[in-house]
Amino acid sequence: MSDLGTLAVVFDLDGTLVDSEPNYYEASRRTLAEHGVPDFTWADHESYVGVSTRETVTIWRERYGLRAPVTELLAATNRRYLDLARAHTPAYPEMRAFVELLAAEHVPMAVASGSSPQAIEVILGGTGLDAFLRTVVSSDEVSRGKPAPDVFLEAARRLGAAPADCVVLEDAAPGAAAAHAAGMRCIAVPYVPAQADAPGFATADLLLRGGQTEFTARSAYAWLRDTAR
Repeated sequence: MSDLGTLAVVFDLDGTLVDSEPNYYEASRRTLAEHGVPDFTWADHESYVGVSTRETVTIWRERYGLRAPVTELLAATNRRYLDLARAHTPAYPEMRAFVELLAAEHVPMAVASGSSPQAIEVILGGTGLDAFLRTVVSSDEVSRGKPAPDVFLEAARRLGAAPADCVVLEDAAPGAAAAHAAGMRCIAVPYVPAQADAPGFATADLLLRGGQTEFTARSAYAWLRDTAR
């Protein structure tokens, strides 16, 4: 057992472990353009960070008055995203180092993501993180997506860990709120630093307001060690 005791760590995927948001933006932009929305911007996309793809396209239908069913929009967006993701999805170097550090200490780890199971598989396989992160939960597998706690609670169940022993790493306010609702501690690394004052982040136990520029594997491990229960 490591000096972290019974602790388990649950990672969000997009924007936390990997910088996949540019691919999601481009996939979204192309799908919306195909359905008569030609001016979807990066600023528009930022409001969907941390929201599952299924929930995102559901919001699109109402916001833009789209007639296509959710299933069609979801399939088109996922197809485009997977093509982009296979071509290039970088893992954040310090996050990769953190995963490897935890693996060396035999800390149980999982991924809990709003992405589809296929997208998670492609990203983890393409980055090589699947060698360390074998327990994976998609919001497609639970009743409710973030900010509901379902995906994190399912990750804890699969790890055989008590929620109180879990620490979540998240980049989005809905994810931080979901971790809190699950009874888990949270290290929040905002993908959009300007959103660091969002109410969901107020529940985080450690908020790195500058996002990935402030995150280091060693400092995160030290925080876990110093706050271990």
